[in-house]
Amino acid sequence: MATSKYVVITPVRDEEAFINHTIESMVRQTRRPAEWILVDDGSTDGTAALIDVCEQRYPWIKAIHRPNRGYRKAGGGVVDAFNHGYREVKTKDWDFIAKFDGDLTFEPCYFENCLQEFERDPKLGIGGGTICHVVNGKTEPESCPVFHVRGATKIYRRECWDALGGLWPAPGWDTADEVKASRLGWTTRSFPHLHLIHHRRTGTAEGIWAGLVKDGKADYICGYHPLFMIAKCTVRITRRPYVIGSLALLSGFLFGYWKRLPQLDDRETIKYLRSQQIGRLFGGKTIWR
Repeated sequence: MATSKYVVITPVRDEEAFINHTIESMVRQTRRPAEWILVDDGSTDGTAALIDVCEQRYPWIKAIHRPNRGYRKAGGGVVDAFNHGYREVKTKDWDFIAKFDGDLTFEPCYFENCLQEFERDPKLGIGGGTICHVVNGKTEPESCPVFHVRGATKIYRRECWDALGGLWPAPGWDTADEVKASRLGWTTRSFPHLHLIHHRRTGTAEGIWAGLVKDGKADYICGYHPLFMIAKCTVRITRRPYVIGSLALLSGFLFGYWKRLPQLDDRETIKYLRSQQIGRLFGGKTIWR
């Protein structure tokens, strides 16, 4: 594993306020990537200039610029930008590839420690650290199922990546990849002892309500079982924003049915996901435990 190569692709859009945190953290890594590709997805602030400076200073960093489409394209936009960067990767013999956000701060040994987790578990296909937020001066981990790795910090083993065939270009891509990986026999998990500070809360780029509606749409697109979605919304009532958050999730999910949004084009993975969700509701052995 000490000789394993990894590459990182970071789609960014209007991250002027945070991108320097990520750049500084990456430059300080004890195990630097063979390549780090920063994809500016049509920023209207100073993001483009910052990553250009970064490219000039470090030969292992490449900056790519995409035209501004004029709006945020939920889910699909970040995958499109990632795929643009993926096509520019020059290191063909990489062992791991990471999709990484541009608003993170992390320790110098972060990637070295992540690679050690993959070394310990040969069946680990997708992994990454635990996203945290600073609240009132305290670092608080973001809650998520143990099998889930936040889209902000995903690392894929080469063999798993090849089996997945890439990322689904739509909201819910960061759930669909894990479910498919599990169906194919890989394990996926976050590393609870490896923390990253996320300077913008997940799903808040367009506001909390819009972010939760987007999550509900993503759940529909991934093929969530309606019973599981009802249970999810019920549990969500206990978290802020109370009730409103649950209504936002449910409205996004129902919007998918109303508009007949295209779902994941992998019926076997949807079938597997729904069986896991029903198992979860009735206490069976699932990817949740």
